[in-house]
Amino acid sequence: MVSNQAYLFLIFTVNGILIGLLFDFFRIARKVFYTNDFVTYIQDILFWILAGSMMLYSIFVFNNGEIRLFMFLGVILGAFIYMVFVSSYIIKINVKIINMLKKIFKILIVPFKVIYQMLHKVFLKPITFLFINIRKNFTNFGIKLSKIKKIVKN
Repeated sequence: MVSNQAYLFLIFTVNGILIGLLFDFFRIARKVFYTNDFVTYIQDILFWILAGSMMLYSIFVFNNGEIRLFMFLGVILGAFIYMVFVSSYIIKINVKIINMLKKIFKILIVPFKVIYQMLHKVFLKPITFLFINIRKNFTNFGIKLSKIKKIVKN
C-alpha cells in the first residue's frame, strides 16, 4: 500500500514538472512574440484547460478517480522543483533559439520579398492603373450621360 502511494506521489510529482513545463511554454511565447491582452487571456484559459485535463487524466488512469491530498502535494512539489531548478534555463535557451530562428527566417525571406516587389511593379501596378483609369472613365461617362439625359428631357 505504501509503495503504491509512493508510486502515485512520484507520478504526480512528474505531473507537476510537466505542468511547469507547459507554463514555461506560454511564458516563452509571451517573451518572444508580442501578445495583446486578449491573446494573453486566451493563452491563460488554454493553459488551465490543458493543466486541468492532464491532472484529471492522471487521477483517473493512475488512481481510478480517487483524489488524495498527497497527489496535490506531489504536483506542488514537482512544479516547485521545476520552477526553482530548471525553468530559468529552459526559458533562456528556448528564447535564444526562437530569436535565432526568427533572424534566420528574416534572412531567408528577403529573396521572396524582392521577387514579390518586382512582380508587383511589373504586373500589379499596371493592372491597378488600368482598373483605376477604367473606373474613372466609367464614372465620368456616367456623369456625362446623366447630364445629356437632363438636357434631352428639358
